[in-house]
Amino acid sequence: MKILFLCTGNSCRSQMAEGWARHLKKGEVEACSAGIKRHGMNPHAVRVMEEAGVDMTGHTSKTLDELPDQNFEVVVTLCGHANETCPFFPGQVRRVHRGFDDPPSLCAEMTNEDEILAVYRRVRDEIRDFVAALPQTLDADQAGTDGL
Repeated sequence: MKILFLCTGNSCRSQMAEGWARHLKKGEVEACSAGIKRHGMNPHAVRVMEEAGVDMTGHTSKTLDELPDQNFEVVVTLCGHANETCPFFPGQVRRVHRGFDDPPSLCAEMTNEDEILAVYRRVRDEIRDFVAALPQTLDADQAGTDGL
């Protein structure tokens, strides 16, 4: 299954989803991620994924236009903005929305590093659980189909 995880900035949630899919679903899922915009890699996201044994140091933040191949079977939007502004994908593309909290927004006013990392770890683990249950979670969370 070829799947795209789409978020606003491709810096945190979509990167975590791609990392988990490559780690947990190797051979079952061909995963990539992109953003509506490119915000750069979030260092807290990279750190908490590394703690869980998933290396994202080779990941880069990218937009859809920067992806070499856009023939996806499934597009999963991970935030409301990406869901609302998701571009049209031609063909039989299934679009699924599964929103997760945005750690950078939740932590914007936090100064305690332990509290910040706790938020990132919680979201990391929620995304892990979603990805671990693929493809069944796609049926439960499906928001649209056929080229949406």
